[in-house]
Amino acid sequence: MNTLSIIGAIVVTLALISYSIGILSEQVKRKIIPRVLIFITLGVVLDVTATLFMILGSQNSPFTLHGFIGYSALFIMLIELLRIWQAYRKSGINAEVPKGLHLFSRLAYIWWVIAYITGSLIAMT
Repeated sequence: MNTLSIIGAIVVTLALISYSIGILSEQVKRKIIPRVLIFITLGVVLDVTATLFMILGSQNSPFTLHGFIGYSALFIMLIELLRIWQAYRKSGINAEVPKGLHLFSRLAYIWWVIAYITGSLIAMT
């Protein structure tokens, strides 16, 4: 792997850690706490950054099966970010997360982890 791809792999792992802290905090607490907002936001920023590094460092077209999975996962996490901030603006800090958003968060996170795993498997081969 070249330097840009390695940086992308490190940054996407940081995104995984950040998403995990944010989403798992939301799933356990079922509340919009500062940790949820901070870590999901940080996860999206890191994921966008990692995606750019991986595109720039890749010899392949950015329009591959893994690219589609990764872009769709990033897009879904962006929707999750917007929805959690919207719920925060509507109900405030420590408000209960609406049931639909709670489920969406879980599914979005699972899809993102699938994208992370497939990317890791591709990088290892």
